[in-house]
Amino acid sequence: MSLSRRAATRKSLKSKMKHEHLAGYEVLVCVTGGIAAYKAAGLVSALIQRKAATTVAMTANATRLIGPATFGALTGQPVYTDMWKQEFSADIGHISLSDRADLVVVAPATANILAKMAAGIADDLISTTLLSVAGPVLLAPAMNERMWSNPATQQNVSTLKARGHIFVGPESGWQACGKTGLGRMSEPQTILQAIEEALQHKKPKSVS
Repeated sequence: MSLSRRAATRKSLKSKMKHEHLAGYEVLVCVTGGIAAYKAAGLVSALIQRKAATTVAMTANATRLIGPATFGALTGQPVYTDMWKQEFSADIGHISLSDRADLVVVAPATANILAKMAAGIADDLISTTLLSVAGPVLLAPAMNERMWSNPATQQNVSTLKARGHIFVGPESGWQACGKTGLGRMSEPQTILQAIEEALQHKKPKSVS
């Protein structure tokens, strides 16, 4: 085999390993009702390409911004939107969703869901599922700059960080309100990198 062909083979193998290094892990992506919900589709697509088993749950408000069918097509799995209407297994739905996930990601994480998490409120599928998660949750905040800088939001962020939850962003940039400021959700590739870092020293539950 020529040197150039060997180099091409090594490059191909490295590329394959790169795109499969999340194989065996299961990620639950919770999509809440921020305009950045459309970015979650890019994140889910990237997770699937890296062979992560990916499940999506959505709040009712999120479904007004992007359809569950989009995530269903990307994952090939049911998309969970209502704890009372889904045909869960014999296990309690929100518990089983969090139990089987190696990592729970909230993207976008609105001011509302951050407040619910900080206060321990569980009044829908997403907030109830998040309350049942045993380990850290990865949060990608997205909101108007004034909502992000509000003392109530900042107190909630501090509370959640103190509990060990992982924050990715927000970033500064153009917002749906027509202004530029801090509060824009991080790009899917940035969130993906944080997911990889969170899982790199963790053994998949599927092989535990």
